[in-house]
Amino acid sequence: MSHYAAGDVVLAPFRFRGEGSGKIRPVVVVAAGTDGMLTVCPVSQRKPSGVAYLQVSLGDFMRGGLDLLDESYILPGSPCRMSISEIIGLKGRLSGSTTAEILAIVPCIR
Repeated sequence: MSHYAAGDVVLAPFRFRGEGSGKIRPVVVVAAGTDGMLTVCPVSQRKPSGVAYLQVSLGDFMRGGLDLLDESYILPGSPCRMSISEIIGLKGRLSGSTTAEILAIVPCIR
């Protein structure tokens, strides 16, 4: 089983409310449980309105990154849990300071 940690950016099927089966998109791992489940937040290329977001660019990555021409936006107010088995691949790892910024504003999922 692969091991993921907070700050990893992975590709996975993610379904926003009202979306069908889910679109393959980057998500940021905010917590990894011992039960094989991850808590993740989606990443969007579109600047959201009316919701909390954190803007990221290639400079916010410690390793790897996204195929960014412009900034992307992490949506920390929309966390969800998913199985590690749903992860398609690792895209990179955010810097420690960017990860800490995300963790400070993401709500807890219980």
